[in-house]
Amino acid sequence: MCMTNIVPQGSIPIIDMSNWEDLKVAKSICDAASEWGFFQIVNHDVPVEVLENIKDATYNFFRFPAEVKNKYSKEHSSSNNVRFGTSFTPQAEKALEWKDYLSLFYVSEEEASALWPSVCREQVLDYMKKSEVVIKQLLQVLMKGLNVNEVDEAKESLLMGSMRTNLNYYPKCPNPELTVGVGRHSDVSTLTILLQDEIGGLFVRGNEGDDWIHVPPIKGSLVINVGDALQIMSNGRYRSVEHRVVANGSKNRISVPIFVNPRPVDMIEPLPELVANGEKPIYKQVLYSDYVKHFFRKAHDGKKTIEFAEL
Repeated sequence: MCMTNIVPQGSIPIIDMSNWEDLKVAKSICDAASEWGFFQIVNHDVPVEVLENIKDATYNFFRFPAEVKNKYSKEHSSSNNVRFGTSFTPQAEKALEWKDYLSLFYVSEEEASALWPSVCREQVLDYMKKSEVVIKQLLQVLMKGLNVNEVDEAKESLLMGSMRTNLNYYPKCPNPELTVGVGRHSDVSTLTILLQDEIGGLFVRGNEGDDWIHVPPIKGSLVINVGDALQIMSNGRYRSVEHRVVANGSKNRISVPIFVNPRPVDMIEPLPELVANGEKPIYKQVLYSDYVKHFFRKAHDGKKTIEFAEL
């Protein structure tokens, strides 16, 4: 599907996390979250070996025959927390999206050991644990940027009370101009941490309306984006931005996002510290599970879902 006004690479900020507590680095993170909603991080605390292992594990899962993968489909999975899905079904002559995925919602190591596919279980757990360190660093910086100086246990639970990892597989597409890997959308998360492969294909809507900016793959980097939940909790200071993935006509590709979310039972609204300082809230209080349900009713409606929470 055609995208107009694709602008040159290199517009999305790239931030070195090796000295993440430095005030200049912290400002770069907060500026990127408010101006772009997207940035890449390098020299973070997730070892390259861990990233390569999760990419290998993703390919290994999707090499399984359909009957093995379908054990984890909605119809056959023993848990809603483990879900294989595909855009390709005998009933669908045309596919809007050109993607298979395995979605793994983290509850506990015990459940993961019992239910997650063995071919990728340890690699996903390792990727999540190592990434959690970086996630906490980023949230600490982003909260300080809102003058929320203490991220206590309750605040941490609100910001990152649940985590889900997707293994995404995009087979090479014979007619990439007729479909997309993933249609335009924003994320419902607090933050999303994305591992791209070397092929890439992620495009972010720029600040000029119809501009789409390619996010080039950088070996060892992670792509960070603000989700709707953080836009709401920051009272619009941090921006959740539309993005999409293009289909590729020549190669199979993968990506591995971690979605860092509030819990379904959490109420989300502008943080009380912001409102207490006299800032007028622009979003109402909403139950997070209600927001997610609303999103999936209009999952490829760009940024219109956020209107559900507007005052």
